[in-house]
Amino acid sequence: MSGVASLSKILNVREQEKKSAEKDYRTSMNIFESVAMKLYEALKKKENAENAYESYLQEVTPIDVIKEQVAYIEILNKQIVHLQKEVQQARTAMEIRQDKLADAHIEVKKFEKIIEHRQQEKEEMIKKEEKAMMDEISIQQYLSYKNR
Repeated sequence: MSGVASLSKILNVREQEKKSAEKDYRTSMNIFESVAMKLYEALKKKENAENAYESYLQEVTPIDVIKEQVAYIEILNKQIVHLQKEVQQARTAMEIRQDKLADAHIEVKKFEKIIEHRQQEKEEMIKKEEKAMMDEISIQQYLSYKNR
């Protein structure tokens, strides 16, 4: 039963690990959101560029302007492909950290349950000892009353 104190120390360590995992997860989530926002903005630029390109094709527009628009769309396509890879990497990193956070949370809960169980056992043992003492006192009182 004396292990409750040592388990409490281990629980404190596990809670620190959990806090660290939460911080890492929040950081990775912010990175993911940042990269995803860049991808969204690039896709939005591409959509606007394609709309402009379509309108240039409908109107009388110098060929140089159309070539520039096509080149711009190609640059955006390359940027989008690169950003998609970054988003996937950030998502993977975020999911890994989320798993670590879940594992840390589970570990903390395990130790909390173990400590709770040990404390209940200790309380039950104390109650059992108190009951045994009360029984002994009752028997002693009965015997002393009977012997009078």
